[in-house]
Amino acid sequence: MTHQVYAFEPPERFVAGTVGPPGERTFYLQARGGGRLVSVALEKMQVALLAEKLEELLAEAHQRFGAELPASAEGPADNEPLDTPVDEEFRVGTLGLAFDVETSTVIIEAIAAEEAEFDAETETADDEDDDEDATPEISDDLDRLRVRLTPAEVRQFIDRAKRVVAAGRPPCPLCGQPLDPAGHLCPRHNGYHRR
Repeated sequence: MTHQVYAFEPPERFVAGTVGPPGERTFYLQARGGGRLVSVALEKMQVALLAEKLEELLAEAHQRFGAELPASAEGPADNEPLDTPVDEEFRVGTLGLAFDVETSTVIIEAIAAEEAEFDAETETADDEDDDEDATPEISDDLDRLRVRLTPAEVRQFIDRAKRVVAAGRPPCPLCGQPLDPAGHLCPRHNGYHRR
């Protein structure tokens, strides 16, 4: 089975963005460069986690390798919408991060979700014991998007990703769940609507 590696080292633009109204948004990572445009879909939680882990990676790179880090995003904020057309190449299952010490760059890799079905009948007790200490292996036959960014570009990506995640529906002040424009069944009010 052939797989596609979409490599942008470096991209002209790499952002997280959404399509659709709040509550029905689809989240994307989008890379542009060399006349190519690649968009991959992922979950809101994956975008939030990616931003958090990138911050941790930058802090560790500074501590361990003395990498020069910008205190905040440099230059104007990228608030532009995703480039069109937004054609989903694949849905992200796994995100990988690495810091290249030689070039002082961050490598982000978004790997397609596997579409294999789990067959519970083939699982045995011996297999379960062996899998406890094993880390999941990622197949080389999966499509992937790979970008290489400078720490300043990573900081810009983090800032935009946080804005995109926060731009959804406001949370209920009582239970923290997103408020729906049609009304909210708050568990703290025993199921009565809040508007």
